[in-house]
Amino acid sequence: MIEIKFYDEVDDGLLDFAVDAARYGEKWVFCKHRERDTYECPGGHREKGEDILETAKRELWEETGAVRYELKQLGVYSVIADGAETFGMLYYGEIHEFGALPPLEIERVELFDKLPDRWTYPEIQPKLIALTAQTCL
Repeated sequence: MIEIKFYDEVDDGLLDFAVDAARYGEKWVFCKHRERDTYECPGGHREKGEDILETAKRELWEETGAVRYELKQLGVYSVIADGAETFGMLYYGEIHEFGALPPLEIERVELFDKLPDRWTYPEIQPKLIALTAQTCL
C-alpha cells in the first residue's frame, strides 16, 4: 500500500522529485512514456546539486517541450511505500507555448479535457492533480 502525505515544507535536502501538474489552456497536459501504455504528469528526479525549481523546469521541458510557461510552487508531498518515505515538490504549470519534444523517454504529449483512465502512478498522481485543481482552478 502507498500513502501520500502533504507538508507545508521540509528540509530542501529531502526533496528528490519535482512534479508539474500542467495545463495548456483549459486542458491537462500528460506524457506518454515510450515504454509504457499509461499517462503521467511531467516530472522526475532531482539531479545532484540542482535546485528543485530547476528540476521542475528541466523536467517540464524534457517531457513536454514547453518553452514558454509559468510555474507556481504548490507544496511538498511524500510517498510512503515499503516503510520508506520519499519527498517531492508539486508545481502547477501553465504552458503558453510548446517547442519540439526532446528525443528522450517521452513518446508524445497529449492534452485532456478530463483526467486519463490509465495512469502510470495511479495511487499518486490523481491525488496531486486533485490538490492542484482545488488550489489553482
